Amino acid sequence: MTNITSTGETVDFSLAPYQDVRVIQQILNAARTVAVVGLSPNVLRPSHFIGFYLQRHGYRVVPINPREREILGETSYPTLSDVPFPVDVVDVFRQPDAVPGIARDAVAVHAKALWLQFGVISLEGATIAQSAGLDVVMDDCMKVEHARYIGRMHWLGFNTERITARRSSPRREPAPA
Repeated sequence: MTNITSTGETVDFSLAPYQDVRVIQQILNAARTVAVVGLSPNVLRPSHFIGFYLQRHGYRVVPINPREREILGETSYPTLSDVPFPVDVVDVFRQPDAVPGIARDAVAVHAKALWLQFGVISLEGATIAQSAGLDVVMDDCMKVEHARYIGRMHWLGFNTERITARRSSPRREPAPA
């Protein structure tokens, strides 16, 4: 797969290692505090909806947005380094060219995982985070994966990795002779 780095360089690499089901489930189950970099106060923005969803499902959401004082009832911090308590996951809603700096910040605050939302692809940022021992998820949505593996979507079978509209036929007993 061809991807563009933050420097504009085109590189070939697969996203598959950054979308490992076991890593995703481990992050979702272990995390309690999620810093959302680029969290918007605008209820129509995806970052706001995902932050709201994560709050409703028991995560402490920490807004990282230098232009806001408070979002979703939580104090908004200008940078990750301004957060005065530990952060488990850094969830990124920023352009790919901002990711290497965010990854360095995530390493500096001892986060356990770096999660890059849909369309946020940065091999450089992923390498920085992984080199420091952080788990990395790239080009995936934390809300979607939570709903799939922990939320209510799994009740419907969406975590089976097989989606079909075909119903299994009921087992029929042979007719008496």
